Amino acid sequence: MKRITPLVLAALVAAAPVAAQDDTENRELREGAEMMSEAFKLLLDGLSKEMEPLAEEWREFMEELGDLRNYEAPEKLPNGDIIIRRKTPEPEEPEGTPL
Repeated sequence: MKRITPLVLAALVAAAPVAAQDDTENRELREGAEMMSEAFKLLLDGLSKEMEPLAEEWREFMEELGDLRNYEAPEKLPNGDIIIRRKTPEPEEPEGTPL
């Protein structure tokens, strides 16, 4: 606790000149922040457009693969091959069976 107090005091003293800036500097900082925000927005929009085809392929792959709970844990064979076995599905109950 004794170390934190001087650090907080030093931070407050260092921040004092920032609070004394005139409106012109604050306006320039605000405009700069708005420009950075717009640039990041454009960057993210561009990335999302580039990633859209990949996301569509990934969605199709996941639909084809199905639920991952349908597969056993990967198993490494002595020859180095890795296999992932599909779990055998539980037999479905006939519709006429009472609950």
